Amino acid sequence: MNQMLPVDAASDYDTIRAAIRYLSETGPDLADMAGFAAALGLSERQLVALFRRWCGLSPKSFAQAVALDHAKSLLMQRESVLDTTYAVGLSSTSRLHDLFVTHEAMPPGIFRAGGAGLDMVWGAAPSPFGMAVVTATDYGLSGLGFADADMTVEEAFEDLAHRWPNARFTRNDAKVAPMIAHAFDPARWSAEHPVRVVLIGTDFEVQVWETLLTIPVGRATTYQSVADRIGRPRAARAVGAAVGKNPISFVVPCHRVVGSSGALTGYHWGLPRKRAILGWEAGVVVSGK
Repeated sequence: MNQMLPVDAASDYDTIRAAIRYLSETGPDLADMAGFAAALGLSERQLVALFRRWCGLSPKSFAQAVALDHAKSLLMQRESVLDTTYAVGLSSTSRLHDLFVTHEAMPPGIFRAGGAGLDMVWGAAPSPFGMAVVTATDYGLSGLGFADADMTVEEAFEDLAHRWPNARFTRNDAKVAPMIAHAFDPARWSAEHPVRVVLIGTDFEVQVWETLLTIPVGRATTYQSVADRIGRPRAARAVGAAVGKNPISFVVPCHRVVGSSGALTGYHWGLPRKRAILGWEAGVVVSGK
């Protein structure tokens, strides 16, 4: 079962990023495991141990999990939102959320006012995908992004904070660390102790983000499918823009939206990280959580 990486193992993601770059150039077959390991400065045994520790999969299984043909197979396997809703015994699609998320939408006036009157805390802590940076209100997470070699913690915070230019932010790493640990630890995902998020956006954006919460772990959907689900079949491009503006990465799973062909399209925090998240979630499914 996946578990939150300890602080001293957070650097695993740096090696995972390098592995994803390698896989992007060579393909998922991994016929040359020795060459793959050597490219990362590891032995084959160390390579296998790294992937087992990080996502619970072998390197080959991870590669297949983020390959194009796997994305296509996920699309073919998907069920409609309505079918999934009734299958789990819920009465309406608005009740169907991800495995561990509950949410509420802030009043439109707060969005129009740029978060005026809101007091938010922000901070950073390690995650399986590098340093996670979050903003939060008293009601739950309002933003989640990532820092790495290409973006500092402060730059990631500014990326999140600019959505609410009139809110008041205070940094408190100690306060946000448990929220980050909870969000990235499958062993703690439950209806009894959900990750709480606050969605602040236009009515259309919130509707799209709520629909993203219905995509199960280990499945994928397309922008057109999301547009169909919200009753706006001609709004696939607008859906794509709303997905791109999703402020709560990973928890609101915009990474599970792919192109109509199954291609892994862009991701605000980098396509390598999108591939990493999909592979990591494949490990969650394999582990049964």
